[in-house]
Amino acid sequence: MKSSIVDVAGLHKSFEGQQVLQGVNWSIEPGTVIGLLGRNGAGKSTLLACLLGLRESDGGAVTLFGEQVPELSDTVRAKIGYVPQKSDLFEWMTPVQMLDYFKAMYPRWNADKVAGLMRRWGLDGAAARQQIGKLSGGEKQRLSIIRALAHDPELLVLDEPVASLDPVGRRDFLHELVDDVIERDTTVIFSTHILSDLERVALDVAFLQGGKITLQAPLDELLESAHRITGSGAAMAAMRFSDEIRRVRDGGDRACVLARLTGAEAAALNATPGLRVESLSLEDLFVEVTK
Repeated sequence: MKSSIVDVAGLHKSFEGQQVLQGVNWSIEPGTVIGLLGRNGAGKSTLLACLLGLRESDGGAVTLFGEQVPELSDTVRAKIGYVPQKSDLFEWMTPVQMLDYFKAMYPRWNADKVAGLMRRWGLDGAAARQQIGKLSGGEKQRLSIIRALAHDPELLVLDEPVASLDPVGRRDFLHELVDDVIERDTTVIFSTHILSDLERVALDVAFLQGGKITLQAPLDELLESAHRITGSGAAMAAMRFSDEIRRVRDGGDRACVLARLTGAEAAALNATPGLRVESLSLEDLFVEVTK
């Protein structure tokens, strides 16, 4: 087994007495491309900010590349790329000035990649020489992505990176992510509410619910095995599953269980009178797991 590139242990964070992260434990191996899913307000952005040392946690520990956060060396910091949900660019600079500023900080700065992305994403020419504050929201987001990719990071953290992009911008970004970043075996954490985008790039998914990572698995395996089993309350109460995710009773005489099943298990249950067995899409899983 590879050593984890990200280790989160017992992470807590609260705001004004409200617990947002409640003992998060999370481990990510090198080369993993993982989608972080959760409802609005679940704490995804807070988790990513604490993971990178951009926000102080109330308890627990985070290790990146074997070093404790927030005591990361310059060497480790140079391995990390980050696209925040809201642009944090230097808006009084031009794109060229800002990229030159960051170029001095990263020994592995890929000037050819930057030039290519600026050209393909319409940020060359006049756009490169005007103040960033005068760019559109989509242009700022593209520039933020270019800054994060420019030094070929080994760990790329993306917090709703396509939220400000139109469908063409989303397609171009996902194309770059699949054809270049992921091909280099980069470790990617991708938080997004656009599930169709996630299905195109993520190999694993993790669900943040109730302040904890409640489920993490390879996406293909999860979609193949996840089922909703529905039956009478009495019948479901008597049934137990080896890989049960959650169990819900509707207040009447019906109950359902979300569980991971083998093909044989699903077929056997489907043949049982009074039971209904349904395969789940990623959208179904999101709704069920994050209730």
